[in-house]
Formats: sequence, structure tokens, C-alpha cells
Amino acid sequence: MPPCLFAADTALRSANNGFVLISAALVLMMTPALALFYAGFVRSRNVLNTMVMSFAAMGLVSVLWVLFGYSLAFSPGQGPLAPFIGGLQWAGLSNWSAPYGDGQLSHGAVAFFQLTFAIITPALISGAVVERISFRAWLLFVLLWSTVIYLPLAHMVWGPGGFLGPDGLGALDFAGGLVVEMASGVGAAVAAAVVGSRRHHPAQVAPPHNVPFILLGAGLLWFGWFGFNGASYFAAKGAGFSFITTSTAASAAMLAWCLIEWFKDGKPTAVGAATGAVAGLVGITPAAGFVSIGSSILIGALTTVACFIAVQIKAAIKFDDSLDTFMVHGVGGTTGALLTGLLAVKELVPADYFPLSAKILEEQGNMGMLAAQFKAVLLTYGFVGIGTVVILLIVKRSEEHTS
Repeated sequence: MPPCLFAADTALRSANNGFVLISAALVLMMTPALALFYAGFVRSRNVLNTMVMSFAAMGLVSVLWVLFGYSLAFSPGQGPLAPFIGGLQWAGLSNWSAPYGDGQLSHGAVAFFQLTFAIITPALISGAVVERISFRAWLLFVLLWSTVIYLPLAHMVWGPGGFLGPDGLGALDFAGGLVVEMASGVGAAVAAAVVGSRRHHPAQVAPPHNVPFILLGAGLLWFGWFGFNGASYFAAKGAGFSFITTSTAASAAMLAWCLIEWFKDGKPTAVGAATGAVAGLVGITPAAGFVSIGSSILIGALTTVACFIAVQIKAAIKFDDSLDTFMVHGVGGTTGALLTGLLAVKELVPADYFPLSAKILEEQGNMGMLAAQFKAVLLTYGFVGIGTVVILLIVKRSEEHTS
């Protein structure tokens, strides 16, 4: 390679690595932001416990990820299990300095970026069971759920030869609609059902104790989401597009939620505005790089409608998902995943990265892509739902033996 080309190649790799690492730091910040967001909803006496549930995930999942998590999620698997789980050849991040993909990134940068996704996913589940689960039980749940649910699902969607992803079923998930949002939402719904309602729910459920916490947390989540979606290109080039779709969807969703409240109750609320913005961010996550900017407005608005209806149904049936985790992340992720299939632009789905997805769009159009997304949604619900039930039963048995 001529010296000038070598210098350009090195500069590009440095730029891409730097961009992904900065984005990873943004996504890591989303977990403390989530802790602040959740803390605003609970009673003041439960603030510290609620926040430390998210912080604990940062420490526990980080160690798990380095020891074996990244390897099981993203390395090539072996034999008949290859579509479902990777191997242990990268355990201990032994490949951290090796080139990733086409060589414009290092595995170290990618591993750290993906770690931040693995951290926030179980942290999101805490919103369904705050105020009624012991810290010891929570730590065991995070350990088991991250290992048994998150790692295989990440491999199935994003890993080489994954069963659900572009090498398998052909489903599209740009930045975690299936892996993060739906997985955490379904896990939250199951956890709320298995753990049971709070003692005085719903008669004595207190209103949010600190709305400024909620607004600040939502704002920081919005800020961090630019790393969440922006760096999912794994390159600085082109990331501006997903930045725009991300912010536009959040803006449209926030406005839609406020308008719904305005017509329903006579005035919008600050909590509604924050919830709507988060719902829009959830909805655009699987679609951010695959749909037009105009479609991002539609995704944000429709996701808000779906989430708002889900919240009303939850209240009507008196289901105690404490902080609406399934209603926002589960329903929002599902809506976004399906709309990704319906609205994906084939020119934005490159065949070299998404071979089967591009083929489906070329031969069957968006209805074929919608069918693939629907299958992936159903399989994700089944895998996460059944797996979470089993894990919670193990945690419950463990608590009974140690109490």
C-alpha cells in the first residue's frame, strides 16, 4: 500500500474508533440517566434503592462482558448452536486490539460500545419491580438474565450467522429494537407478573415525587440516544442521518403525547412530555438508519399512540408494572420493529451488510419485510418471556433458601 493511502487508512480507522468510543460513553451515561428518570417516579424513600439497581448493572454486566459476554454474543459459534450463541474464543477480550470487520475499527472499541447496550437492557427491567424486590435477588436476576437471555438474543440478531438477523430470518434491528427495547419490555412484564403487585396497589400508589428528575433524566436519555443510534453505523460517515431520524422521532412523539393529553384531559403534562419523548426514541431505535426522515415523524407519532393506549389498558386492568417499562419499551419496541419492516427504504439497506434483508425488500417489498419483522417479534417474545419466567423462579427459590 502506498504511504499516502496507508496514512489515510490509519486516519480513517482512528476517526471511526474515536467516534464509536465517544458514542459508547454517551450510551454508558444513559444508565445513570435512566436511574434519575426512574427515581423521579418513585416515593422519596425508595429513590436510593431505585437508582442503585441501575448502577449495580453497570458493575456486574461490565465484568461479565469482559470475561465471556462479548465472546458469546459476537464471536462465531460452533456446530448446530452457531445461529443461537457464539463461542468462547474471545473470552477475556483476548482480541481487543484485532481489526473488526473491514479493519476500520478495533474489537476493543466495538466491545465497549456493545457493553453499554448490555448494561442498560437489564437496568430497564428494574422499572417494573422497583419498591418490591431485594437487592440480593436483583443482582442474581441481572447475572442470570444477562447470561441466559441477553447474550443469545444479541447473537441471534447481530452476531455472525445469527438465527434472527440478516444471515438468518432477515429481520432488521438497527440499534436494539429487538435486543434492548423489546427484550427489556417483555422481561419487565414477566417480572412484574411473577413478583406480584405492591402491597397497596393501586389504591395507594403515590404520584411522581420529583418531576424535575424525570425531565432531566429524559433529556439525558435523549442526549445519550445519539450515541445509541448514531454509532450503530460503526462509522462516523453517514451517522448524521440517524442523528436526525432519532431526534425527529422523539420530537414528534413528545408532541403527539402532549396533544393526546390535551384532548383527553384538557392540558398536557410534564411527565407526559417526557414519557412521549422516550417512547419516540424507543420506536425509532430499530429503524433509525433504514427509514426516511419523513417516516421517522410517523414512527414517533404512531409509537406514542400505541404506548399511550398501552398505559391506559395497564391502568384499567390494574397491572403493576411500576414505571410502565413494558408499556413504553415493550410496546414501543414492538411498534418500531414492525414499522421498520413497513417503512424501510431498500436503498438504505445495503446488501453487503444485510444480504437476506435486502433480498426480501427487492423481491417481496415492504410487506415481505414486515412479515420477517413480525416473525422476529414473536420469537423474541417467546424466548424472552419463557426464559425470564424460568430465571425468576430460580431467583425466588434462591431467596427462599437464604431467608
